[in-house]
Amino acid sequence: MFTSNPFAELSATIPSEVIQIYVGVMIALVVGGTLFDVWHKGSATYFFGSWRNARDKGSSPVGGGKVAGLAIQTALSDVATSAEFGHGRRRAAHLLTMYGFLLYVVTTIVMVFCYPTPDATTPAVLPQLWIAGALLVCLGGYWFWFFIRVDVAAEGNSPFRIMRADLFILSLLASVSLGLIWAALQSVDSAGTNALLGLYLIATTVLFGSVPWSKFSHMFFKPAAAFEKRVSEATGSRSNLPPPADKPETFGSARERPHHY
Repeated sequence: MFTSNPFAELSATIPSEVIQIYVGVMIALVVGGTLFDVWHKGSATYFFGSWRNARDKGSSPVGGGKVAGLAIQTALSDVATSAEFGHGRRRAAHLLTMYGFLLYVVTTIVMVFCYPTPDATTPAVLPQLWIAGALLVCLGGYWFWFFIRVDVAAEGNSPFRIMRADLFILSLLASVSLGLIWAALQSVDSAGTNALLGLYLIATTVLFGSVPWSKFSHMFFKPAAAFEKRVSEATGSRSNLPPPADKPETFGSARERPHHY
């Protein structure tokens, strides 16, 4: 399991071309779902309008060099290190899940398209990275779900309450967890391999096919929103909001328990 390409082994029962078509369809669902979400919610219209307001109403003009610098800051701070979450558990869990998912997806694509059959020898490091990425997703995702998720106790809700906002994290954890179990069973020729494969495909299809209704597309919107915020602050427009208050926050946040009652 740790050195064999599970998708190459799968080609013995399902043609590699079918596997590649399935992965291609999942990629198309992400692209199409994101574009539909942008159109349906008017996200692009909002961001371009906000950009124009920051430019027209700002007191400090921002040149091209400054904009490029803000884009780099956004990429390094808000995207690569998720600085908006502060220094708590939420940030650690998010980074584990994010980088684990990226590693898992990239290695999946490489193994499926570059090493589709056992005849094309897969470098041992690729399955190992695939497993490592999946384990990082599980570590960060389950940590978030069971220990960091919204402060349901303060809101008076059951910790078992599931909302549409949970669709992404639940389908992600189901897909990755079932993928690991399927690969393990396939490596020992278990009788339950086909059943787990079916569940794995269902969970994966839900994950990538539910983009318009889940938080999947937020990974594309959040960098744009963070960049727009930096630009508005640089121009002085602050998105028509007042400057920050001097008094420290006392009413809690999504990352801290409230302390006012």
